Amino acid sequence: MDSDDLIEELNCSICLDVYDDPVTLRCGHSFCRTCIDHVLDKQEVSGNYSCPDCREKIPDRSAVYRNIALNNIAERFLSALQGQEEAGILCTYCDFPALAVKTCLLCEASLCEKHLERHRRSVEHVLVDPTESLEDRKCPNHKEVLKYYCPEDSACICVTCCLVGEHKGHQVEPMSDASEKKKKKLRTVLEKLTSKRERAEKKVQTLQRREENVREKLTGETERIGALFRDLREEMGDLEERVLSEISRREERISSSISEKIQQLEIEKDQLSKKMLYIEELCKTEDSLAVLKEQESETSDLPDPEEEEHQDTGNFLCHVGDLDHLISFTLHSGLADIVSLVKKEIRVEEAADILLDVNTVSNFLQIEENLKTAFYAKSEHPDSPERFEDCQVLGTKSFSSGQNFWEVETSKTGNWRIGVAYGGIERKGERSYIGSNNKSWCLCKTINNKKYSVMHKGKTIQLPDNISSQRIVICLDYKAGSLSFYELGDTVRPLYTFTTTFTEPLYPAFYIWDRWVRIRS
Repeated sequence: MDSDDLIEELNCSICLDVYDDPVTLRCGHSFCRTCIDHVLDKQEVSGNYSCPDCREKIPDRSAVYRNIALNNIAERFLSALQGQEEAGILCTYCDFPALAVKTCLLCEASLCEKHLERHRRSVEHVLVDPTESLEDRKCPNHKEVLKYYCPEDSACICVTCCLVGEHKGHQVEPMSDASEKKKKKLRTVLEKLTSKRERAEKKVQTLQRREENVREKLTGETERIGALFRDLREEMGDLEERVLSEISRREERISSSISEKIQQLEIEKDQLSKKMLYIEELCKTEDSLAVLKEQESETSDLPDPEEEEHQDTGNFLCHVGDLDHLISFTLHSGLADIVSLVKKEIRVEEAADILLDVNTVSNFLQIEENLKTAFYAKSEHPDSPERFEDCQVLGTKSFSSGQNFWEVETSKTGNWRIGVAYGGIERKGERSYIGSNNKSWCLCKTINNKKYSVMHKGKTIQLPDNISSQRIVICLDYKAGSLSFYELGDTVRPLYTFTTTFTEPLYPAFYIWDRWVRIRS
């Protein structure tokens, strides 16, 4: 049974629409409840009730029964019909709504598979995918179906446009051919976009893996630093215990020594008091013979109080001085062990012996005696094949392994570059400037530009933020191929990191114009 037949079976014979709350009479005919109630209301005047279809008598109005099965079928049918209407364009010719599969521009009608057959037999009918925008498919000037494409004007046109319109004489082509050509171009574009998207996906995956690796590394570093500080706290606790214990032992020894001395002095006080009393008695007597007979040794062999006090104070100060020295030594030794532990754990070596190489310094620079500071000043240096022609100097120390860092202080104003360079960097010409070639990397500041930048191979990358501190830390991890610059202010702020593969030993490199640069390491 097709859709047209089905809808006829579900139509009420009174309202000719799909059943709404259907009821059934004893004769078997069904109607909408509202429809049959309206008919029975009219028949009530005569008192004779009958079926509107077969005229069979109905004893009374109570002989009407709700048809639950038919009601469910009607509701499902209406639900399916609504779904089809929402799903797309419906066939123009079907009584029962059916989805259209094509739209005929000639007939301006949408067709289902059933009504499409006769349209396919004629070439005059132009069939397209179902659409309601038929006006867009016709020429706005001639109201004819658009059949051709004019590449010269990039416009879809009708037959009249080709013959007498503004496109007359143009090289036109059927829209289907033009569409295929454009599809071919679009496929090429699609391939490029697909390839680009695949590359983007690979980059995303790479960055996600890198993010995961960084997160794992940072987690490991967090655990390592946490363990380091736990060890440091334990070491500091042990050192504190040793120092306080030594202070406590010395306190006990000094207290014991002082207590013993106090006891001796108390005995001496008693003896002196007795002698003082005896001498006072002699001084009071009137018997000259008794006074003169007294042995002089009883009153003349008393110790010098000032000498004894000086001796006691000296011994006490000696004990305290020993304590000061012992505490200092214990602290120094313990702290040195702790510093050694930290250096061992962080695995970074400070390049403390970096000096400026007098054989490379330009005649536009001077170097202070400590070989740590270079400043702009014309001078005469002995000829050397390693000497730079313009305002530059290298360090004496080279790096080809490990993790190293050094600190540089720069002038607040002026033009300078600091970084690293291979020993084979050119010594003359603009390509000899550090950062202007493939043998050097640097952080730069120019007089006319308040912003800072980094350079390599002559390519400049502006840094987004200004630098407030004149102290810069350079960290070189040769094996990992990274060169990082940090601003050393109230906090250590990362500025930029170069990532590459180093192939030669690297030397600290400096360019100074109009001011100075100092190695603080």
